Amino acid sequence: MNKIISRGQSDGRPNQSIAWICRAAIFAALMIASPLSQAAGFTKGRAVKPFTPEFKPGDYIWHPEVSPAGPVVLIVSLPDQVMYVYRNGVRIGRTTVSTGTKGHRTPTGVFTVLQKKVDHESSIYKGAKMPHMQRLTWTGIAMHAGQLPGYPASHGCVRLPEDFAAKLYTVTNFGTTVIITDNTSGPANTDKPGLLFSGKTGETPPTAAGFVWTPEKAPTGPVSVIVSGADRRAYVYRNGVEIGRTDVGGIDRLSGTYVYSALATVDAGGRRDWISTASVGGRPPNLKDLANRIAVSPTFLENARALITPGTTLVLTDAPVSGRTRSAPGFNILTADARALAP
Repeated sequence: MNKIISRGQSDGRPNQSIAWICRAAIFAALMIASPLSQAAGFTKGRAVKPFTPEFKPGDYIWHPEVSPAGPVVLIVSLPDQVMYVYRNGVRIGRTTVSTGTKGHRTPTGVFTVLQKKVDHESSIYKGAKMPHMQRLTWTGIAMHAGQLPGYPASHGCVRLPEDFAAKLYTVTNFGTTVIITDNTSGPANTDKPGLLFSGKTGETPPTAAGFVWTPEKAPTGPVSVIVSGADRRAYVYRNGVEIGRTDVGGIDRLSGTYVYSALATVDAGGRRDWISTASVGGRPPNLKDLANRIAVSPTFLENARALITPGTTLVLTDAPVSGRTRSAPGFNILTADARALAP
């Protein structure tokens, strides 16, 4: 005869429903007690005061009011596991992050925001939620809300505290510049690469034939300019599409890779101010000397200068330029490829 157990009775084993309820209650208590409680595995985040000496996982600072307008540049330091947010050259935010691990490293380089989506689910890692996703490459690298354990733990993406990811999403646009570096600090100075677009550069014509200018290939979008010492050439990209190139003389001694972003302000001479956002290898060039010695087509220079607006990215590099351009340490300086598969 089968033994019948009435509700509330036991056959010597813990009641399954009661045990489950107890476990759920303990789990809920732990989540409520944690200052960085996590929903769906995400670190909620915690706003801290400026000049807080020690950042814990999930801590962030956010004060966009100190610079209400202008181009936004994001700097991610892999060694520090920190992101800095600058608007018009002024730091408005800082947060802890979690980046890629060995075998799934977060690439270093100059990137732009290619796509934004508030609610996104990865097609590479099925079911993986990526709230407030901002895509950096078409091959699976993005910024999004995620879990921050206090060390690199992602598959290559830049994980952000959930609260911070939502705030950051409100100040970025398509084409916002994102610099991911092995450096341990953000930009510390401004410089004057605007000298290169002053219209007074060089006294001799370029050594090779002419230039190409086809702006109709990409009528709108963010502009990036790459000057390559290896190629002895300058390239102009709009929305990730090459719209112009020209031969340039006097840049064969360029060493290293240097990244600048145009600000919304101009100097006394009417030339746009720029912020130096990253340096990789070599000694930074003296931009005044470089401006005096380079030779470039005046017509091309005029065309390029007309496209320089707040947020324009300028890269000076000794590396050759191609669809997979990177400098010697693996610092990507040309990344957008819409033909690749999205995650």
